[in-house]
Amino acid sequence: MPRHIVCLTFDFDAISGFIARGMTTPTPISRGEFGVVGAERILMLLGRHGIPATWFIPGHTLETYPEPCRKVVEAGHEIGHHGWTHVPPANLSREQEEAGLIRANEQIRRLAGRAARGYRSPSWDLSPHTVELLLKHGFLYDSSMMGHDYLPYRARQGDVVELEKPAVFGPETRLVEMPISWTLDDYPHFEFVRTGTAILGGLKPASGVLENWYDDFDYMTRIMDWGIVTYTCHPFVIGRGHRMLMLERLIEKLRARGAVFLTMEEAAREWLRRAEGGNPPPASGRDD
Repeated sequence: MPRHIVCLTFDFDAISGFIARGMTTPTPISRGEFGVVGAERILMLLGRHGIPATWFIPGHTLETYPEPCRKVVEAGHEIGHHGWTHVPPANLSREQEEAGLIRANEQIRRLAGRAARGYRSPSWDLSPHTVELLLKHGFLYDSSMMGHDYLPYRARQGDVVELEKPAVFGPETRLVEMPISWTLDDYPHFEFVRTGTAILGGLKPASGVLENWYDDFDYMTRIMDWGIVTYTCHPFVIGRGHRMLMLERLIEKLRARGAVFLTMEEAAREWLRRAEGGNPPPASGRDD
């Protein structure tokens, strides 16, 4: 029987993403603060529709906004690891990266009663050490890479990639990769950002984003009997009124098509049961 899963995920960065980029003047900080307003609206929407979601929360947000984060847990949602700061692991030393993993997991454990099972890299840029560290610290899955659109896969370790030589791929690990895509992320579609060297235009009409996001799910149902679509949203982005209406319309359209809403941990474990039970979803094509 076909089963098409949707994971709604929310990166509750709040002000941490702006701080990590050196944007600490009052206006960018206030943009991050709006994430608390957006988080409250998202929790109301998810509660109204009875949908479980996964919230990736940096340790900085957990300590700066403990009460909004507590409400996420009380609503029954999964808390995933999103670094301590919002600095990408690729910009950290191995020691700094591991220290952030430990520090944020201590906060998550205090808040949710257990360490995070899933990890999402700030800005989706892993270091050469990330997979090793996630395995060392007992993570079930990562959600930072883009090697598929509808199927999880095993994360590799030890790839050797050089410009003038064929890539040498390292061995697969037990870490489950729950793939994502910038196309299914609200930030590049909606956020306007101006720096001294670049401008991110954003500000796309919500109706067009809704069409794109729904069509990705529609295509999955046409070519696969089992698969997962993961949407990535940020409370300070999606929390604006017209975008909240778009998100609710998306939920309604997906539910009408039979979408099954799961947390990322639930979806990862379902994939594992299928893979370890001798019935892995195919790399592409229908699950016949």
